[in-house]
Amino acid sequence: MSAKPEPKAPIAVIGAALDLGSGRRGVDMGPSAVRYAQLAEQISALGYEIDDHGNVGAGMVEALDVGDPAARYWDAIKRTCEELAGEVAGAVRDGRVPLVIGGDHAIAIGTLGGLASAHGGPGGVIWFDAHTDINTPATSPSGNVHGMPLAIALGLADEDRFRSDRWPLPMITDGATVLIGVRSVDAGERRRMAELGLKVFTMHDIDRYGMHRVVEEAIELTAGGPFVHISFDMDVVDPDQAPGVGTPVRGGITYREAHLAMELVAKHGILTSLELVEVNPVLDEHNQTASLAVELACSALGARIL
Repeated sequence: MSAKPEPKAPIAVIGAALDLGSGRRGVDMGPSAVRYAQLAEQISALGYEIDDHGNVGAGMVEALDVGDPAARYWDAIKRTCEELAGEVAGAVRDGRVPLVIGGDHAIAIGTLGGLASAHGGPGGVIWFDAHTDINTPATSPSGNVHGMPLAIALGLADEDRFRSDRWPLPMITDGATVLIGVRSVDAGERRRMAELGLKVFTMHDIDRYGMHRVVEEAIELTAGGPFVHISFDMDVVDPDQAPGVGTPVRGGITYREAHLAMELVAKHGILTSLELVEVNPVLDEHNQTASLAVELACSALGARIL
C-alpha cells in the first residue's frame, strides 16, 4: 500500500487594504481584486482548508494627518500593522499558514512582526521585489513607508516610533534575508546595502545564473530558522506581464520565472507564510496582475503542471 499523503495545513487568508505607505492610490483595492480572481476557489481545489479572515482596518488618506513627512502616515500605518501582526500571530498559533494579501508593501511590517512574535524571535525572509525597501526616514527621498519595511524589520530604523508590544525588533536576521529581482535602487539604499552585506540577487544575477540557481541558494540561506516568509511584491514581475502595480520597473522577471520560483519554494517545503502585495487594480488590465498573484500563490502551495 502507498503511504497516505501528509495532511495539508489549513490556510488563513488575511487582507490588508492599505495604501498609506505608497504614493499612488488604488492599491487598497488589491485584496478585493485578488479575491475576485478566485483565490479561495483555486486554493481549495488544491485540497486545502481555507479560512478568510477578511481585512484588517486601514484609514483613509483623506481623513488622516500625514504626520512626519519623513515617514508619511506612520501612526495610521502602525495601527494597521499592529492589527495585522495580531491576526498573523493568531493564525500561526492555530496551526494555520498565513496568506496575506495587500495592499502596499508597508504591510510586511505587520506580517513579519506577527511571525516573529508567534515564533519567539527573528526568522528568515525571501523578498521578491524590484526595489530593496531598505530606506529609513533619514534616507528616504519620498518619505513613503512602503520603501522602508525591510529596514524596519531588520531593526535598522532605530527609532522608538517603530517599536511595538505587538512585535520584537529585529523581526528577521541579516543572514537569513535574501532579496531577489532587484533592479531599482536609490543612492541611500545602495550605501546601506554595501554596509550590511545582505544577499541580493539583482536582475543581472538572474540573467547570469538563472532563477533555479538563485532560488535554491536563497532557500539554503533562509532555511533552518524559526520561520521562512515569502514576501512577493508583484512589481518584481516585468510590467508587460504584471501592469497593475504602483511602481513598475522595466526588465523584471518573466511569468515562467515567477512560477518556477514559487514551485521551488513548494518543492522544498520551506514555506511558513506567504505575502502578495502591491496589486493595484486601478492600473491593471483585465485584472491580470491579481490573477497572476493567485496563480503564484497556488504554485507556492504545490500546484503542478502534471
